[in-house]
Amino acid sequence: MMTISTPDLCDEFGDAVQVADPVFKHYGAIRQFSGEVVTVKCFEDNSKIGEMLRAPGKGRILVVDGGGSPRRSLLGDKLVTLALENDWSGIVIYGYIRDVEEIETMQIGVVALGTIPRKTEKRGVGQVNVTIDVAGLQVHSGQYIYADRSGVIVADKSLL
Repeated sequence: MMTISTPDLCDEFGDAVQVADPVFKHYGAIRQFSGEVVTVKCFEDNSKIGEMLRAPGKGRILVVDGGGSPRRSLLGDKLVTLALENDWSGIVIYGYIRDVEEIETMQIGVVALGTIPRKTEKRGVGQVNVTIDVAGLQVHSGQYIYADRSGVIVADKSLL
């Protein structure tokens, strides 16, 4: 496993990286992860998240703008299991998740704002591969995200 240091990347690349507001908490067993971004924008409906995690991840990171809503969880252990089965390296949720006791044992990077046990409704609503604004970041598919215990950063190209 590659060691990632967001402080070192910030020192080396300066303003070429965006630094997320310090709002994310780690939930997956992997605490350092990076990869190419795929974006999803949804609100209290994780249908599009499920669609994406059923597709081959190829080591990428799913970055979700859930509007920061604490009313519904956008991710649980079943979707994280799909992510692992389909080779996703990590998931960043600007929103809330559930099943954290199970997720914390899974070999994947997962960060989110917090936890709530209530599931989402499935209405098929959301957008994929759009520019999203989360935690002070403007993120679009094709960028690269790096996460460790010090923070989450985004760059336009691979830094490693």
